[in-house]
Amino acid sequence: MHSKWKRLGNEQTKTALLALLPSFILFCAFTIYPIFYSLYLSFFNASLLSPTRAYVGLNNYVNLLQNPTFQKAVRNTIHYTIGVVPIGIALSLCVAVLLNNKLRFRNFFRAAFFAPVVTSMVAVSIVWTWMLEPNYGLINGVLAKVGIAGPGWLTDPAWSMTSVILLSIWKNLGFNMVIFLAGLQDIPIEINESADLDGVTSFQKFRYITIPMMRSSIAFASIVSMIKSMQVFGQIYVMTGGGPANSTMVVVYYLYQQAFEFYRSGYASAVAWVLFAAILILTLAQNRLLKSQ
Repeated sequence: MHSKWKRLGNEQTKTALLALLPSFILFCAFTIYPIFYSLYLSFFNASLLSPTRAYVGLNNYVNLLQNPTFQKAVRNTIHYTIGVVPIGIALSLCVAVLLNNKLRFRNFFRAAFFAPVVTSMVAVSIVWTWMLEPNYGLINGVLAKVGIAGPGWLTDPAWSMTSVILLSIWKNLGFNMVIFLAGLQDIPIEINESADLDGVTSFQKFRYITIPMMRSSIAFASIVSMIKSMQVFGQIYVMTGGGPANSTMVVVYYLYQQAFEFYRSGYASAVAWVLFAAILILTLAQNRLLKSQ
């Protein structure tokens, strides 16, 4: 009997492996191979326009770290991440707590907050570009009605990154809200009922019950948001093109320029691997920090 089940198990395993083989081949061809090829390419002075390449060792990485534009892109990426992640997490948690209560039209508000998440980044960025247009845009038009001269949101280096941050917080708020709503559903009702009987205020419940019991959800949302922020590209490409004066130049857009505008594929591969290392280190550090609290 045992040998029969073992034989059946082996046949099922072989069938499963055979069914997975086409997908595995495609995964290796279009994911695994390009990853390792880019690592190989990062040690060469290579161009998409030339079949020849010269081995340069670590020169691409050295030149990259000394490049003022790349340094500016790193600072802008950090600025963007610091602006998006904490504020976005805090707002999403507050919205989730409010929409976890029994409110009229609750499902409508949940859908409204989540709608931007499933909307194309390109479409959203185009709409926001029109809204932020300094002369005829909706936002400056509303500000003019109350006597405030609106700034050049996307043309002034002092405001351009702030504009991109506001768009990103608005678009991603619904994603984190759904994560927090799922976490709130896991909090036992008995705990909140006991707190109500003890006369605990809403703020105290939020501080001493909701946040501690939502720690894993907050950790997950924070890590995912940080990874997404480090890879910001779409809104930069559509709204600012890295300008004005490189005020919104971020690492991924810098990588895109080097690879597809200047055709420096070896140098761009080095940028990609530096970004990968930074995201990996920050993710591990953030995960350990959140687990230790």
